[in-house]
Amino acid sequence: MSFDLTTIIGLLVACILVIGGMASGGNIGAYVDFPSFLITVGGTIGALICSFPGEVLRSIGGTLKNIFVSNDPDLVGIVQMVVSFAEKARREGLLSLEGDVTELDEPFLKKSIQLVVDGTDPELVKAILDTEIGILEDRHSSNKAFFDSMAELAPAYGMIGTLIGLIAMLGNLQDVNALGPGMAVALITTMYGSMLANMFAIPTSKKLSARSSKEIVSMELMVEGILAIQAGENPRIVEEKLKVFLPPKLRSGLDQKREGGQ
Repeated sequence: MSFDLTTIIGLLVACILVIGGMASGGNIGAYVDFPSFLITVGGTIGALICSFPGEVLRSIGGTLKNIFVSNDPDLVGIVQMVVSFAEKARREGLLSLEGDVTELDEPFLKKSIQLVVDGTDPELVKAILDTEIGILEDRHSSNKAFFDSMAELAPAYGMIGTLIGLIAMLGNLQDVNALGPGMAVALITTMYGSMLANMFAIPTSKKLSARSSKEIVSMELMVEGILAIQAGENPRIVEEKLKVFLPPKLRSGLDQKREGGQ
């Protein structure tokens, strides 16, 4: 587990360049308006609280942590581990894997092997594991939907703030000198909504989607490997099956490691 530099660098680049562009145009204070901030951010937060159940809202802190901390599964390591289990099961039988279960740190793989060791029917093993993957996907989708909704609501509340500002400005048309500053303040809420959506909500949603895809692939890889072990397939065949889940670069790296080991 380590910090995800792509997230940190991306946010810094976006903030620095956007704020730098504002500052180069003159007074940066012209872009600061507290009531506009309250309308855009406060309205968006309120709508999100109304839109999602408590368990999703309580999990947002942990979800945000996931975009800053890289904990991507080691697909090559998983393939090597599963192949080693296949070799051991072929030599000593499925029950020999029971001692390895307690040493595993990966809960899903641990559960998968335990089901096989307990003699569970292969179709039932697949059904149980597929159900767990489906539930995980639903949970990830709920977390992602929070930021998708934020990306939709923030510009909408920015527009609401703009309309509020325009109404206030048009109600004071007799003061011609106030029209320009009034229009500028009205448009600031739209800017805040667009920045919140495009600099934070949309990138966060895309990052969560990418992380979820990698985790799902690793779990599907484990299911395929465990079912192959349960079927008593040759470890070389198991490895070839699992290599399908790897991108080409990782496949060649796995081949090089195997050849080096030989």
